[in-house]
Amino acid sequence: MLGGRMEAAVSVVSRRTALFPLPGSARRRGVTLCPVTRRCLGDGKHAGSLARLGAHAPRAAVARGPFPGAGSARAPVPRFFSRAVEGRDVNISASPTQSESTKGSFPLSGSRKLYFDTHALVRLLEANGFTTQQSEVIVSALMNIMKSNMDVVYKDMLTKIQQEIALQQIMSRIGVVKKDMIILEKSEFSALRAENEKTKLELQQLKKQVMDETSKVRTDSKLDFNLEKSRVKELFSHNERKVLKMRTEIVELHAQQDRALTQTDRKIDTEVAGLKTMLESHKLDNIKYLAGSVFTCLTVALGFYRLWV
Repeated sequence: MLGGRMEAAVSVVSRRTALFPLPGSARRRGVTLCPVTRRCLGDGKHAGSLARLGAHAPRAAVARGPFPGAGSARAPVPRFFSRAVEGRDVNISASPTQSESTKGSFPLSGSRKLYFDTHALVRLLEANGFTTQQSEVIVSALMNIMKSNMDVVYKDMLTKIQQEIALQQIMSRIGVVKKDMIILEKSEFSALRAENEKTKLELQQLKKQVMDETSKVRTDSKLDFNLEKSRVKELFSHNERKVLKMRTEIVELHAQQDRALTQTDRKIDTEVAGLKTMLESHKLDNIKYLAGSVFTCLTVALGFYRLWV
């Protein structure tokens, strides 16, 4: 922002000097340039001329250009002057390199003066159709604008001496911070290192204790596992023996059942054979009794038949 303002002021001044060059006669006579606070021009009646121009000047179109003071006085501007101003665009933007170069080229804050040939500008304005009062008002307005611009520019500027002082202060603060860091590194960092070593030793001891406990737990678990394994094996063998015993008993029971079944089958067969023989004998007896009864009946029937016949 500061660089842009400085560059704008410098570009405005350079374009004013380029627009209104010094005449050859003035250069040959060696005209002295007045500073910004101009009191050597005219009869010292700038305030009265400003009032008279503001009251009696005709309302003409204000030329758009880099002269804001001319518009405020509402003075008629010739075509030559307006064309010259409109043809030259004022560049108010500044690059970083230009701003740095302008910062280095400005003097210290004690000498805030910009030398400017106001007499040559007044003569040039008079030659282009302005009256003496109008040209003086325009020049005074330009100088007031440049003075305000210089005040704005120098408001936020920093001198080289102040910059060096600030740099030395910053470097001294950096040195103090470095010393504090070294002291901290020697005192607090050493304490932190000792605490870290203590914590490392404690961690190693805890690690050893944990390893011992884990080894004990592993051995205990292995012993318990082996004991349980042997107990399970014994139980398994005992159960196998029981199963074998039960199997042998079951086989023996099956054999006894088979023997009993065979004996019962034999008894049943013998009983059935005896019953069959008894039935056969009873059948024969029945046949005999039937045959005898039939013959007796026939004989009785034959006897009755003979009797009837």
